Amino acid sequence: MLEREIERHLVHLAKQHGGLAIKWTAPSFSGVPDRIVFLPRGEVFFVELKAPTKNQTALQVRVCKMLTDLGARVYVVDSKQAVEALFHAL
Repeated sequence: MLEREIERHLVHLAKQHGGLAIKWTAPSFSGVPDRIVFLPRGEVFFVELKAPTKNQTALQVRVCKMLTDLGARVYVVDSKQAVEALFHAL
């Protein structure tokens, strides 16, 4: 399964839950997670998407840690099932 398929599933589920999964690019700050998810009731979190069996780069790990240290929620998902589990847990 390709990363973009998992990403499409994330966007679809965010919409189903009344929210948005916005692509995040930061030209002057490399390693940011792929999407910022906004859901009703003020829920906001970041999602790093990976193809199955792929790992985060060292830079992505550092940036995700920086965000979590600041109190942000950051999730790494590598399958459609992981995306579904994420939304089920909310």
